[in-house]
Amino acid sequence: MSNNGNGSRKLCIVASKGSLDMAYPPLILANAARMSGIEVDIFFTFWGLDMITLSKYKKLKMSAVGNPNLSMAPYMPQVYIPTWLGAIPGMKHLATWMMKREIEKLDFPPVDEFIEMVSDAGANLYGCKMSMDMMGLTADDLFPEASVLGAMEFLELSEGAQVLFV
Repeated sequence: MSNNGNGSRKLCIVASKGSLDMAYPPLILANAARMSGIEVDIFFTFWGLDMITLSKYKKLKMSAVGNPNLSMAPYMPQVYIPTWLGAIPGMKHLATWMMKREIEKLDFPPVDEFIEMVSDAGANLYGCKMSMDMMGLTADDLFPEASVLGAMEFLELSEGAQVLFV
């Protein structure tokens, strides 16, 4: 973990993916870091913005296409779903349903509650200005906990921090 120059530890996470299964890694890492007293900034860019966009966060899905390690775990962990099978209508919904069930079993909060939780714990949330412009989003489209930040500003902010791209 990097030092931010004043003796404290700092972690900057770039969240670039907006599928249900990719929403949890940055939130879990941010939560763990905050629980350890580490300063955290999360920069949501491209599809990662879906996690903090008010009209999209409830619609996050898990794709069965292009995921070579997608298995029927925990039901039949030895059975892997071939990538081509993911293209069958309904597979995305089945994979999403399975993922949501497992998330509930682990007692993880839904994405919106998790974002509120890490924000309340002191993590800073930023929507990428360029990605927002490209997608026609404004600050009003994001969770109230999030601010808008340009890439150059994020680079300034992340100086001396450990940066993770997830």
